[in-house]
Amino acid sequence: MTKANKVLFITQEISPYVSESEMALIGRHLPQAIQEKGREIRTFMPKWGNINERRNQLHEVIRLSGMNLIIDDTDHPLIIKVASIQSARMQVYFIDNDDYFQNRMQTSDENGLEYEDNDSRAIFYARGVLETVKKLRWCPDIVHCHGWMTALAPLYIKKAYKDEPSFRDSKIVFSVYDNDFKQPFNADFTSRLMLKGVTKDDLANLKEPIDYTRLCKLAIDYSDGVIQQSKNVNEEIIEYAKQCGRPVMSYQSSDTFADACNNFYDEVWDTKQKS
Repeated sequence: MTKANKVLFITQEISPYVSESEMALIGRHLPQAIQEKGREIRTFMPKWGNINERRNQLHEVIRLSGMNLIIDDTDHPLIIKVASIQSARMQVYFIDNDDYFQNRMQTSDENGLEYEDNDSRAIFYARGVLETVKKLRWCPDIVHCHGWMTALAPLYIKKAYKDEPSFRDSKIVFSVYDNDFKQPFNADFTSRLMLKGVTKDDLANLKEPIDYTRLCKLAIDYSDGVIQQSKNVNEEIIEYAKQCGRPVMSYQSSDTFADACNNFYDEVWDTKQKS
């Protein structure tokens, strides 16, 4: 069995930058555990507006910032920041933008209302991560996506970025959590997803209303392996992954999930790409 040596984590939440949750704790501890097993890692998350930059010692990486991403015919500057979790010897890259992340909470505002442009924020985040990895000239063997905010990365890697040296040979793992969203995405979401290399046929299964289940199924369509990360998830999503023939890792307790993920990466790496 060959080994996947480089693992890219695209994550929605990481502790201690946001409050503790199942996803935030996995985002914090899984990359460290994988790194300690001898693999090289890179870790990304959105620079949510409730992250205290001074306390967490974030600073902008000028050489990586400065690009504009066009979404819905509007230029949105891409800002890259970085911080270190010293105890884990781990760097975290943050995707930032004044319109999408500054002065705003995570996926919901202080009153618990979901932001109407979460769909555009997800597009910007996925594209921002991939463009930054290109600039780093880094070629991950495994791309592990955590949370629905990362669900567009598999599509873009397999279609828009398939010929890029950084992602040409990457295999993708998508983790399914119990963190859904309630408000379906806007009706023009599919048109805003379009990018060179992405066709309408690639999005044929993404029918309205575009809800959490359909978004996760889109991620599975372009992933090479699926992990049930939460104990209680939407069973329709897991069943869909199995029907698609994707390797599925069942839910693991906190004391076994790092080892299980580590082994799953090699299983996926050695599985012929089916998408």
